[in-house]
Amino acid sequence: MAVSERGPRERMVFSAAQLIRRDGVGPTGMRDVAAHAQAPRGSLQHYFPGGKEQLVNEAVAWAGRYAGNRIARFLAALPEPTPSGLFAEMVRQWTDEYETSGFAGGCPVAAATVDCAESTASTREAASAAFSTWTGSVAEALTGMGVAEERAAALATLMISSLEGAIVIARAERDVRALRTVSGELGPLLDAAVPKTVAD
Repeated sequence: MAVSERGPRERMVFSAAQLIRRDGVGPTGMRDVAAHAQAPRGSLQHYFPGGKEQLVNEAVAWAGRYAGNRIARFLAALPEPTPSGLFAEMVRQWTDEYETSGFAGGCPVAAATVDCAESTASTREAASAAFSTWTGSVAEALTGMGVAEERAAALATLMISSLEGAIVIARAERDVRALRTVSGELGPLLDAAVPKTVAD
């Protein structure tokens, strides 16, 4: 959906996610979100009577859905879907961003977790649910490639954990080395989870 097609509420949730991924939860103010979304400041209270906490939680939930929905698009881009190919596409999203736009942004779900997990229970729960949504989409994709259901959930967790860690390292180093490393090293392990009868 193009930004112009979003209503003010959707724009504010999207903008909150973008600012959180860049600056974290603390520095992201409601006024900043309204300005970024080009929405009237007075509409914040109307759409988010729960204040910043509600807005952050909705931005985190949006990010989880976005990440989960991207999995189907990544699969569609592969001529022959494989676990390693899927993970390479997940990683490529970040290497492309960092190589073209710089290292300013990270994952908004991770940022909210780091900033709020101990201080705001509802945001921790929103982040947990967002990761669950994303992990579920990855696990479902792996199952569709022939990975056993119980193994697919574990591998999905491994893939997302490795990706998130590599994103943090890439931002610290200002280099995509860690992202390329996890993609290359995990690929064979992921493909080995597909039974030979399915792979052949």
